[in-house]
Amino acid sequence: MPIPLFNSIASWWLKKRFYQMELFLKYPEEVQVELLNQLIITARNTDIGKKYGFETITNYELFRNNVPISKYEDIEPYIERSRRGEHNVFWPTPIRWFAKSSGTTNAKSKFIPVSTESLEDCHFKAGKDMLSLYFNNNEDSKLFTGKSLRLGGSKSLYEDNNTFFGDLSAIIIDNLPFWAEMNSTPSNKISLMNEWETKLEAIINETIQENVTSLAGVPSWMLVLLNKILEKTGKENLFEIWNNLEVYFHGGVSFNPYRDQYERLLPRDNFKYYEIYNASEGFFAIQDRNNSDELLLMLDYGIFYEFIPMETFGTARQKAVPLWEVETGKNYAIVITTNAGLWRYLIGDTVRFTSTSPYRIKVTGRTKHFINVFGEELIIENTEEALKKACKEAGCEIVDYTVAPIFMSGREKGGHEWLIEFRTHPPDMVRFTELLDEGLKSLNSDYEAKRYNNMTLNMPKINIARQGLFYDWLKTYNKLGGQHKIPRLSNQRNYLEEMLGMNGTFSEASGEGGINV
Repeated sequence: MPIPLFNSIASWWLKKRFYQMELFLKYPEEVQVELLNQLIITARNTDIGKKYGFETITNYELFRNNVPISKYEDIEPYIERSRRGEHNVFWPTPIRWFAKSSGTTNAKSKFIPVSTESLEDCHFKAGKDMLSLYFNNNEDSKLFTGKSLRLGGSKSLYEDNNTFFGDLSAIIIDNLPFWAEMNSTPSNKISLMNEWETKLEAIINETIQENVTSLAGVPSWMLVLLNKILEKTGKENLFEIWNNLEVYFHGGVSFNPYRDQYERLLPRDNFKYYEIYNASEGFFAIQDRNNSDELLLMLDYGIFYEFIPMETFGTARQKAVPLWEVETGKNYAIVITTNAGLWRYLIGDTVRFTSTSPYRIKVTGRTKHFINVFGEELIIENTEEALKKACKEAGCEIVDYTVAPIFMSGREKGGHEWLIEFRTHPPDMVRFTELLDEGLKSLNSDYEAKRYNNMTLNMPKINIARQGLFYDWLKTYNKLGGQHKIPRLSNQRNYLEEMLGMNGTFSEASGEGGINV
């Protein structure tokens, strides 16, 4: 089929899906309640369904009261049974694929079930919806006249007891429909290569010959690839290589720290950035408007949502609420029930609703990635925004960072210790520290209160990381590429201490402002 004709047909077909979305936009509660009922009925004869009496559950209140909220450790025995070939454990159809994920909070591997239903009705459906929303907002798009440069994780699929495990991206690539494969680069063979650095070189050699019209991948790792492409080709920006490039679909980590660097690589005012929110457990939300920083929560992907207000999270007062009871401006931990057999599963992410008509969110961080040692309740959203402001005013760029508490000792007050790798260093580190501190105060009243007159918290202490430190740390744990990322915030010092140990003699204390350079 000629590419222009394929582009026209695909655009028309994807736009049709936009009108189907209107159902959950108009009737979100009804769509979610019906979905929950379908999930319960479908799984009532599974081991989990029998254990929790799914046959007697006829409404949300009964579901909330009968089925406990679970973490991975709680459901691991059921997953291991399924991985050994048992069927009908937590979902009635056979589970053939498991997305292997260690995350950043636990070295132990997690195997997240991926059912045929979740693959088709969640992950693939979301990929089409991402394009539908984009085409609906950009009717003159020529996306399908070229190819999408996708950057997934390394590692192909591995077989174990007639089931398969690997990165989610490997599972998706292994099952891609023909039309998606036809419009993607690099090839499946290169996409599934195991060794990250060899893979990068192969991607560069293949993609610079293609007509790339879109990019898709995690911002931190995509930036590594794009800078290597410019280095190899000697070009100043990416449009000198791919003149028809029009959009970057990104997710996995906050885009804020990287935006300025991307805008230099892609210096066109009409270039689009579209954010997505997906994980091994499912595909949750998509940016549905041009130039927006909000994500539309997708309600018909076989996922029933609940939310725990963070002010009660982990306490005796903890209680999950359904979608129709959330409030804007509050921080929530997400709980999901899915068509892959995850029942009231705590995925570890936190979000804030910016709108309830329709339901739009911002991802604010992780339930384990915050600092609240001194009552400051610092979350990733705060640090990302404060860093963005400080970098803009100081005229610098960062590669990555992590933050940990400095615990009180005797008469010594507490504080926050940062480790930052700069791409472009600030000319004045004392001023940069002040800007960062001021930014955090303006964004977080609890932090501001603890910093007042150094009452509880001293000025932040900043260590400058040597070039490539965070990359080397991830490489040590075989976590290059894909969804792997640096733990941004922690209530403990173990990550920071380990990275400082790898930083060699590059950093040494230098007095004013608590800065190590």
